[in-house]
Amino acid sequence: MSKPASFKPTLIIHGGAGNIQRSKLPPDLYAAHHASLQSYLRSTHTLLKNGSTALDAAVHAVSLLEDDPLFNCGRGSVFTTAGTIEMEASVMVTSVHQYDVTQPGAIKRGAGVMGVRNVRHPIRLARESLLRSGVAADGSPVNDGGSMHSQLVGPYVETLARDWGLDFCPDEWFFTQKRWDEHMRGLKGEEEPVSLTQGTVGCVCLDQWGNLAVATSTGGLTNKLPGRIGDTPTLGAGFWAEAWDELVSGVGEAVLEDSSVGGLLREARNWLGDCMPPFLRNQTLPIYSSLSGDDASQLDLGPEKACRPYQSSAQFSRRRAIAVSGTGNGDSFLRVAAARTAAAMLRFSSPGSFPSGLADTVTAVSGPGGELQRSAGSRWKKTGEGEGGIIGIEAELAPVNRASDAKLHRGKVVFDFNCGGMWRAWVEEDASGIDVERIMVFREQYQ
Repeated sequence: MSKPASFKPTLIIHGGAGNIQRSKLPPDLYAAHHASLQSYLRSTHTLLKNGSTALDAAVHAVSLLEDDPLFNCGRGSVFTTAGTIEMEASVMVTSVHQYDVTQPGAIKRGAGVMGVRNVRHPIRLARESLLRSGVAADGSPVNDGGSMHSQLVGPYVETLARDWGLDFCPDEWFFTQKRWDEHMRGLKGEEEPVSLTQGTVGCVCLDQWGNLAVATSTGGLTNKLPGRIGDTPTLGAGFWAEAWDELVSGVGEAVLEDSSVGGLLREARNWLGDCMPPFLRNQTLPIYSSLSGDDASQLDLGPEKACRPYQSSAQFSRRRAIAVSGTGNGDSFLRVAAARTAAAMLRFSSPGSFPSGLADTVTAVSGPGGELQRSAGSRWKKTGEGEGGIIGIEAELAPVNRASDAKLHRGKVVFDFNCGGMWRAWVEEDASGIDVERIMVFREQYQ
């Protein structure tokens, strides 16, 4: 890495969400999930602290989940109505830093794979699909066997997996009696004794260089139709990551909130985000004032100059970046483009107004009474439609004005859900600055 560390690494993992009820979650099953999530959380956090990139750490966490039959992905995947297993996975990266070819993940990119049958770790296939783009960071062509495609489907994508040297396992390796019993009960219309199969696993990581990555994997819905594609491999539905530059209002040094011209400049920067060319990102544009009369005179501007550009040292006040992963009823996430909607609500809001952060928009989409729940209409609490949750991390980088400001920034972990429970594990700082592990399924601690 060419840049010094600027962020304290952090992460959050989810292990599925749905109609999880305390009365149907016995202590031994809870303990098994808790132990697995804690182990994977520690392992991934250690990688990040030792210098792993966000992408590699997120893929590491999800690979562990894919090998654990407790979770609905990889070896623990559910069956289709035809008794087959069809897996999906995705990755996406962005960075809080401005475009820099030396920073992996600095360019917003995502990749999803679907209809995967025998690849042991679909998430690693998604990672290879992202990195093997057929072009180098500087845009020159390379022969790495990849393409710029964002989505690839089986069986062809499995041919690529073989060419790339990924691990394969026979059908028997993916078979678990627990999932098969769920499959058969579902075909007979019998009620599940423990409902834990609706949901995707995923991990969002922030590394020490300010790169964000999201990795997501699933077996889909129990008894889904063969060929069904869910939200997990679909950009903007089950996962998303992006960054943008944001101006704030301030007399003499930033775009004034009531300035129509200044507003257009601010919105242009926010809309372009990751796509902003480097030479435009770093320019100081003239700032316009829409003040008049006495207000204009306070800025030493006459009324005739009130709508002219005036000298200002304004730069971007901060750069913001987010990454989110969803879990739950995937068809509902697709219908409302849940992940991208949560991001867009924040990105295109006016500074200083609601929502103030990613936590607000995640709640607005996936919290109780949110967009996902409303999308189910009269079918809410009857079919599982609309149920789910979202995890994420947001990070921001403001200009450093003093030597005392040159310290590690921190990302903010967020999550919310509208259903019985969502398995989640994350690391947060306590009041004394010590890292603390949190593993939960309900809103309150398991009793």
